[in-house]
Amino acid sequence: MEALRQDDPRRFGRFTALARFDEGASAVRYVARDIASGETALITAARPELAAVPVFSRRFQAEARTAERLAGGWVAPPLDPGDTAETPADEAEPLWTAAGYVPALPLAEAIGIAGPLPERALRILGAGIAEILSRVHAAGSVLQGLAPGTVLLAADGPRLTAFGPLGAAASAEARPGGQLSVQLGYLTPEQIEGKEVSAASDLFVLGLLLAYAATGTTPFTEGPAEEATRRIAEDEPELDAVPQELRELIANCLAKDPDQRPTAGTVAAELALEGAAGLARGGWLPQPLAAAVADQEARVLALEVPEEGEATAEAGEADAPPAPEDARPAAPRTLREPEGVCEAPEPEGVNEAPEPVDARPVGAPPVAASGAPAAVETPAAPEPEDARPVDAPALRKPADAAAPSGDTGPGNGDIGEDRGTTRFLNTGPRPPQNDRPTTQLALPHELTAPRAPDALPAAPPAQPAAPLALPAAPAAPQQPGHTHGGPAPYPAAALPAGPAGPGGPGGGPMVSLPLPPAPAPAPDPATSRRTLLTIAAAALGGLIVGGGSVAALGSGSTAEATDDKPAPKPRRTLPGQAPEPRWIYAHPASESSPLTTALWQDKLLVVTSESQASAVDLGTGKRLWQRADGAKGQAALAAGADLVFVASPTEFLWLSPKNGKVVHRARYTEAFEDLPGLTVGRLAGSSGPVIWFTGSHTVVEKAPKPKKGKKKGKDKEVVEAYFFAYDIVQRKELWRTSVPAGRDPGTPAYRVVAERSADVLVRQDAASLTAAEVKKAKGKGSVRSFDQKTGKLLWTKQYGAASLEAATTGDEDGTLYAAVGQDLQAFEADSTKPLWRVEGSEDSWFGTPLIAGPLIHTTERSRLVGAVERESGRLVWRRSTEVPGTGPAPSLTLSGSEKTLIAADAVQVTVFAAADGERLWKFQDIGSADPKGETVRASYRALAFGETVVVQRDRSFYAFPVA
Repeated sequence: MEALRQDDPRRFGRFTALARFDEGASAVRYVARDIASGETALITAARPELAAVPVFSRRFQAEARTAERLAGGWVAPPLDPGDTAETPADEAEPLWTAAGYVPALPLAEAIGIAGPLPERALRILGAGIAEILSRVHAAGSVLQGLAPGTVLLAADGPRLTAFGPLGAAASAEARPGGQLSVQLGYLTPEQIEGKEVSAASDLFVLGLLLAYAATGTTPFTEGPAEEATRRIAEDEPELDAVPQELRELIANCLAKDPDQRPTAGTVAAELALEGAAGLARGGWLPQPLAAAVADQEARVLALEVPEEGEATAEAGEADAPPAPEDARPAAPRTLREPEGVCEAPEPEGVNEAPEPVDARPVGAPPVAASGAPAAVETPAAPEPEDARPVDAPALRKPADAAAPSGDTGPGNGDIGEDRGTTRFLNTGPRPPQNDRPTTQLALPHELTAPRAPDALPAAPPAQPAAPLALPAAPAAPQQPGHTHGGPAPYPAAALPAGPAGPGGPGGGPMVSLPLPPAPAPAPDPATSRRTLLTIAAAALGGLIVGGGSVAALGSGSTAEATDDKPAPKPRRTLPGQAPEPRWIYAHPASESSPLTTALWQDKLLVVTSESQASAVDLGTGKRLWQRADGAKGQAALAAGADLVFVASPTEFLWLSPKNGKVVHRARYTEAFEDLPGLTVGRLAGSSGPVIWFTGSHTVVEKAPKPKKGKKKGKDKEVVEAYFFAYDIVQRKELWRTSVPAGRDPGTPAYRVVAERSADVLVRQDAASLTAAEVKKAKGKGSVRSFDQKTGKLLWTKQYGAASLEAATTGDEDGTLYAAVGQDLQAFEADSTKPLWRVEGSEDSWFGTPLIAGPLIHTTERSRLVGAVERESGRLVWRRSTEVPGTGPAPSLTLSGSEKTLIAADAVQVTVFAAADGERLWKFQDIGSADPKGETVRASYRALAFGETVVVQRDRSFYAFPVA
């Protein structure tokens, strides 16, 4: 940080600038404070000379919207700017954004202080950035915002501060005629060849960033500077100094072929399976960096808001004109430019700050594929998709795509589905889509107009920012280059301008970044509905809520802005942020971890562990009682209005909800005295006062009497298994029926998939099948029907190609829904006749669906959640939880009103509107900050009652309000 300069703005809406945090090519960042509330912010203010260029203004606003949509986790949330002063008519409107201030060091500065990062810190850094990239790539977008100056190292993990090429630019310059020259510090082989950027391009840059953080230099340093781009495109990276455990992964990220690079989700999982936040628990920075971050925090807290004119006087410029009274936040608006504005190629011999020898080619003009200087024209082009206001129409289709017929309003047959992620059956008219894809972050590629290199002025050399010294003498204005004492690992070349080929820039080190003008977008008829556009984190740290964190997810609708209308103010509250918990309960660390959890009568949360059962008040989150008798018990159920039923390994218990006292008990040896040594398995299901469960015991089977002259055989032990129905209110057995014994120790594991008036339908878990049963099934699962009154086995059936492990459920009308391969299929339970089929996503399969009125909510291993009509199989909506990679399908829970759908998996909880799939918010628990605490690997669980959902992860419980 450094002191404010004479020409720095002193006010940004409700914030007063305190100091310069750092500066980049396109913007200066300030530490500022709201005097009224004491809230500290990090202000990103565009350079005035660039803000006056309309194409820069649009791009800046687009990247600001991207930051807002990614807010949460490793991206600081935006702050409300408050009231802003009017800008005089003869002055350019300032552009700025405000985000929450987090004490942190830029990566380049951190390397300068402590040298290369150790392996654990590298893992956390890479995993955190990869998690952000996963969120971006999930929408089919590209970030292009990584550089040593755009990544900050905070005490709890990394932070990303740039969300597009402008934020990550090594230099940016306004040219006459509304032109803009932008140079990037990082290039990829495909960019050098003039090819399109893709998600894989972000992974190449991530590999460069990690190599830089691991070694303090870049992996392409050896050789003449003029051959830098050739080395990037052709040479193998130098990774000998990278820790061996990470060398292969970083080398894969730096593969020349984009198809050979891993996905962001794969990188995140390989670096930190428990997530960056989990691995960073208890601290992650080396001691010198942790001390530097703490020192920065203390210095910021000590900064005082200067009185009127004080900053100018301190700078020795008391007679200088006052600084601008206010600046304005960036907001979506339409800006017009002169027609025919074109990009200019970069000047020859641009002078930048000192960098590694391969960082910038010396005197390298734009070169065509043939090796000759490129000279091609730039026509005016449409505005990039992500430069549009949030409520702009959806992404453009390819030019050869058929134009849609009709309007885009309700009834157009478009389902609410995350584009490009799923396939589905065309089963009739579909409701309107309400969750358009996140806008494309990658820039369209255009050709550049010729300009003689000698006609372009060279940029002045960059100067490093001075250390913080308040008050300080004014520094001369400077054109920033690479700052913070660290090398920029790539040439200061701009983004690729078009496909390689004759007349294109395919072989040259300099490629241009087109930021063209465009007409205002036409109004979208669907914008009256709230539009959710933001992706949220996998494994986020986020905004701390007690022992956990929340990740912002959504973006509400934004009013359409035109040149003759004022830009809308940013929202004071960010839609999508998880609500404040009603209460938080931490299971005592002195006790064993919870085994089961259940809700009793919407009044108690009953938790069982190896040592006891305990109850928590659902209204307050306070523990009421604990009872050792309930140790290792199964999920608690309501036995009438005033008793809590718990099944322990040796007995059934009926506990008082007030104090946990045992009111009744039924030991298995007494309740089932004709079955000595009975072992009771897990509960298969329950309905009202009736529970179903399996049990087994061992009997001795006498050897048959031998024939005359033969030796008597040996007696043998045989396991006998039963399926029971038991009334927990009357405390009596209703019936039992003999069933085949399961795999050793012999108790089969059943699950009731449907209850009908005449029978119950049951599936046996594949893990409890004997080897003979598995062989006989030939890979197909089966469902058994038992009579409700007598327990008699009525039939056993198989359904299509549903496997032994296939998720299955059914309804009271006699329909079964089963995962068949990648698809979800409906069958008539009694006849096995197929009714309809919904296609799943590639290389995935469906988990257990959840029935809710006329809908079935679906869940997939690819982390997709959706809704299907029970009657027809018509897909209503399908959304991604946006967790990177694949894993077990999220488990589903509905709120008491059935208006909210909660999806829980091993990474996070994602909350959707049940009717249309709007993503509402996400939540992750970051676990204990105790460095000696155990690593939490448990999956999330959700239990809903009334207008509350209780989210559990291991020992932590959070009660969130829901609709």
